[in-house]
Amino acid sequence: MIQQITAFSAAETAILEQSWRGRQMLAYQKAYGGSYDFCRFFRVTGCGGTGWLFLFNATLLICTEGDVPEEEICTFTAMHLPFRVECPASLLPILSQIPNYQKLHRSTFQLTPSEPSPVFCPEDINDTPKLQDVYQILQEGFPNLLEYSLWLTDVSHRCRHHMSQVLTYKNSSTLTLVYDWKGHVLVGQVATKLAQRGSGYARDFLRWIAGELAREGKQAALFALDVRISFYREIGFQEIESEYVLERQDIPKEQQEKGAL
Repeated sequence: MIQQITAFSAAETAILEQSWRGRQMLAYQKAYGGSYDFCRFFRVTGCGGTGWLFLFNATLLICTEGDVPEEEICTFTAMHLPFRVECPASLLPILSQIPNYQKLHRSTFQLTPSEPSPVFCPEDINDTPKLQDVYQILQEGFPNLLEYSLWLTDVSHRCRHHMSQVLTYKNSSTLTLVYDWKGHVLVGQVATKLAQRGSGYARDFLRWIAGELAREGKQAALFALDVRISFYREIGFQEIESEYVLERQDIPKEQQEKGAL
């Protein structure tokens, strides 16, 4: 049975804290609560186990503990048809049968500190950039980026609630600390303006943030599709996990009601 919930119990929180995807659920629940139509949380029980589903705009995250009713989760997914589905490997065979989804390989990298190049200037880091400037950088690197007003509403809300932080370097590269859950930091939306690509800005920026987070005693990670894996390996980041996510291939960007996380 699937039922909508507004909060997680202490026992559920302890389970979800064990994975990057689970921590993301917890962080969004803390920032948004459970009263928004575009940010909903569900619990699924049956088959001896429990699962948790987080539907945010057009992204569905799924975590499980034990065996869960796969057919019910598949029906839920087919009903909502999110743009992206991130789930345990055990659910991929049944969910990938839903028409118009493709499997994309994704790796999780641990940010390993190393020294930026001698030309790196920490003074050019802006930890409170104008979000409009950040969006302009992201537009050049993310074809499925949210429409500006939706992106701004989400990012500004998360920053106000101290869930996320957006930074830029030389107003040309950007990255986001998506969440910091008890010292586990997820880094995302790393991008550089086309005109500055090849300058080494992103490499230095990432090496710098890896060092800063390590000095604070935090563990940091980021996700990378295959097209970006070699870049993060070159920086010296360590690949710690590998998985597949599902994305719809039948929806042009302009027809997405809301985009991915």
